[in-house]
This record gives sequence, structure tokens and C-alpha cells, in this order.
Amino acid sequence: MNKENKSKIKNNETFEKFNQKNDIFNRSLWDKTVRSKKTEKFYNDYTKPPESENRPEGYKHKDYAFRNATWFMSDTFSNIHKNNGRAEGFTDEFKVQKPGTKSKYIFKSNKDLTDEIKIIAKKLGADLVGITKSNPKWIYSHKYRRATDEVKPNKIDSSLNRVIVIANQMDKDLIDTAPSALSGSATGLGYSNDLTTILSLSQYIINLGYKAVPSQNDTALSIPLAIEAGLGEYARNGLLITKKFGPRVRISKIFTDLPLECDKPISFGVKNYCSICNKCADSCPPRAISFDKPSFKQINKSNIKGIKKWSVDAEKCFKFWASQSTDCSICIRVCPYNKDFDKLTHKIGIKLANTPFRYILIKLDNFFGNRKKPSEWWANK
Repeated sequence: MNKENKSKIKNNETFEKFNQKNDIFNRSLWDKTVRSKKTEKFYNDYTKPPESENRPEGYKHKDYAFRNATWFMSDTFSNIHKNNGRAEGFTDEFKVQKPGTKSKYIFKSNKDLTDEIKIIAKKLGADLVGITKSNPKWIYSHKYRRATDEVKPNKIDSSLNRVIVIANQMDKDLIDTAPSALSGSATGLGYSNDLTTILSLSQYIINLGYKAVPSQNDTALSIPLAIEAGLGEYARNGLLITKKFGPRVRISKIFTDLPLECDKPISFGVKNYCSICNKCADSCPPRAISFDKPSFKQINKSNIKGIKKWSVDAEKCFKFWASQSTDCSICIRVCPYNKDFDKLTHKIGIKLANTPFRYILIKLDNFFGNRKKPSEWWANK
């Protein structure tokens, strides 16, 4: 592990830090080009599930009821300070921690500390853990207050110079029913499980006498920090690809002043694979995923400016979500990296993906990734 890793994410002179107001979910609340009656129904259905049974399979009352139940813990903590206009985990960092000790616990070495934090994180529910420095490029330039449509500069304590990045897997069987309201349960479970992990780990750090600020979608861009923390690579579908779970993960993070050692970014062939595999782009109903090479092109204001990467058209993506009244996840389901890598065949496959054999693997993968009927999930749950 190196002490100060350097980002491998390329930017040019047009680079601008991202304003949280331009996140597509925030835009769906204030931007008339995104907001619609379907948008309002999309959010309302997360509060009160549709009761009509005159719906396609996977979008019935029970599917929505389960999906909304998986979001319960996340929604509860998000709204814990709602009267102050906060949406914790989405536009605001969490502020539910109890005070810790005044004196700092002294560790034998930074390496021992780093190893221990990773062990504790996994005991508290984390599937993957990486450490990186707090790169100011990925910190939002401004924070957005949904309740008042207020935008203000995003200030973060300069002593919080390390970020613990956590990735938790989402349930594959649920994802395999995408698109459906049922598959949205995997997302809700992901957020709720992340919540338990980062709040508990943050409290452990605070109990040791250090600072910890738990964060989900708020404060900073998660994917670049996850890449710099060595958790995976960026993919054509705009998601993080991990070695163990592919794109089937939720990402959360903790900003801290613990003197942790940083991990290095990793490379295991994702860029080369995505360069010739267009399965996510072919399968995307609204055609929000690009068939082109990575570029500095900014599709719309919901993309960060001046970064070379594959960019997804968030406007097209979200409008499809709104039309379905649930999130989509098709690009996760069909991704060739969406496998159970505990199985030997898939372990071999991920190694071959970084060789010329990737061309054969892509053809073979056409036999996998088919949608599971939601009725099958309910029958075999």
C-alpha cells in the first residue's frame, strides 16, 4: 500500500467540480425539463405502494410493498432531521453519531490501524473496503437543500484527509428480475445495509477519539473515490466494476482523520472488455448508454465536466425510471461481470477477460444474463 495514491482518472482544462444541485434526482425536483407527472408518481409510489393488481408481473402490489420495505431504514435515517431541511445520506452527511472520547487511542503503526479498520468494517457488514485520500476534485462544489431549493458552498473539515470507501453487494437473485419493482428491492436493501455499516464504523472511530463523517450519496462523488481506493474499475454503464461482485454493489464512504495507509487503484481488464462489449448499451431501453469510446464529452449538466470516461445520459435514464415507477438495473443484470465469482468457472472467466480470449467470452455470455421472472423469485424465495 502506498501512502498517497494518485488518481488515474484523466481530466482536462475544462474540468469543474460537480454541483450537487445538478444530480439527476435533485434536478427531477427543480428542473422542468426533467420533472413531470410521472416523476411525482415515481416518488409517491415509494411512500405508498400501488395497490392495483392490473399490472405486469413484477409491478404488482406485493412487489412494490417489498421494495418499499427494503427502503424503510434508509428512509427513516434520511428523514431524521427533516424538520431542518436535511436529507441525510442523499444531500447531507449523517449527524446521528454520539460523542466519543477526548483522548485519541494510539495504534502501534498506521499499517496496524489500517488492517484493523478493514477487519472491523467487515465485521460490521462491509463486503469490500478500500482507503484513499480525500481528493478535492470529487468533493461537491456546492450542496443542495431540496426543501428550500437552496444552494450553498460545500465545506468539509480539512483534517478529514482520508476516506474509507465501502462497497456492499446487492442481491443477485433480485437484480436478475430487472426491470421490475421487485428488482428495486436490491437497491433498497443495499442502501439500508450500507447505512448500518457506515454508521456503526463511524461510531467505532469516534469512540477511539477520532473524527468520522459517514456519507452515502452526499458530500462527494462515490465512484471516483472507490476507484482510487482500489475497489474496482469504471465501466461503460457508468458504474463501478468490482472483482468479486461486478457492478452489483452499493458504495458508501466515511471521511476521517485517522492516519490510514491508502490503497492503490487496480486494473483487471474492465476497460479492454467494455471497449468491445456493448451488452449494456444494446440492452438499455432508453438508449442512455453510449456505444462510443471514452471521451471528455459532457452529455448534459448531470455529467461532471472535463473527465475522460464513458458517460451515461442521466436524463434519458431517469425518465425511463419514472415511466416504470421504479429504478431499472437492466445494465447491471446483463453485464458479463454480474456473476457469482465464488464459482470456479466464473473465477476462470474473469481472468480470461483480461486476455484475447475476451472475444470468446463475450459470445459465450450471450447465453447468460436472461431475466428471471419475478414469479419465479416469489416461488423460490
